[in-house]
Amino acid sequence: MHFYLATSFIFPRSLRLRLFTLCFIATHLPLLSYLGWGFASGRIALAEFVLLTLATVVGTGIALLGIGALLNPIHALAQTLHRDGEAPDLPQVGDVIHTLYAGVQRAASVTRERMDDLHQAAHEDPLTGIANRRGFLAHIDALPDDRRKGCIAIIDIDYFKRVNDLLGHEEGDRVLASFATRLSALVRRVDMVARWGGEEFAIFFQDCIEDEASWSLARIASRMRNEPIGRVQDRPISFSAGVCRWTGGDLDATLRRADDALYDAKQSGRDRICRAAPILQEL
Repeated sequence: MHFYLATSFIFPRSLRLRLFTLCFIATHLPLLSYLGWGFASGRIALAEFVLLTLATVVGTGIALLGIGALLNPIHALAQTLHRDGEAPDLPQVGDVIHTLYAGVQRAASVTRERMDDLHQAAHEDPLTGIANRRGFLAHIDALPDDRRKGCIAIIDIDYFKRVNDLLGHEEGDRVLASFATRLSALVRRVDMVARWGGEEFAIFFQDCIEDEASWSLARIASRMRNEPIGRVQDRPISFSAGVCRWTGGDLDATLRRADDALYDAKQSGRDRICRAAPILQEL
């Protein structure tokens, strides 16, 4: 390590050229020694000097080719890791290059797995297995401009506190997971379902109008009544929802309007779907 750092001033951006320089100096030591002896003794022979010079140049070239070939696996691995792709396999030679290569591959694989786990933990709700609020917003933010339109729905399970109070928190967790499964199963594959927080969920109905989003939610509500995911005080568990059209503008404003519509649905008796008031009516 000390030698590596001490020689870093020689071609600091190219290990190949640094190794070549060191090899060039090392292979020319015999020639330099011969020149020193020849000048000191006055017995230098031109033919021998030329022959020795050519031999050292050829030897340096061979050394350069050999060094380049030996460094190719490390260079290929570095490029692969930089591109975050799959590195090619090496034969089971067992030398230091192979050991280093395999170690870096293992380290890179573990790092990628940990990064994937961290990304999943940051964007996925562990209880329900669907996206959380951050994942929902990240999904929408990553959409191309021509797909950033549709409807946003904010959904709240009605009287969920009674589920926890009367049936216990384990049953409450089961209801949340079942509700997430029900929502995911009854929307289109292009739609995005997320747990917004607590007993609230969000759906992005991509490229559809409020009539379509409301109809889809009404179909889910009907399914909840006919095939309930649970009952509280002998009543099927239901939900309320607020829907707002989104045309690609301010997403936060659309979410607020959907939440206001949800509030209206709950104030109107729950188990219903309300649309956000038109902007002109809010002015």
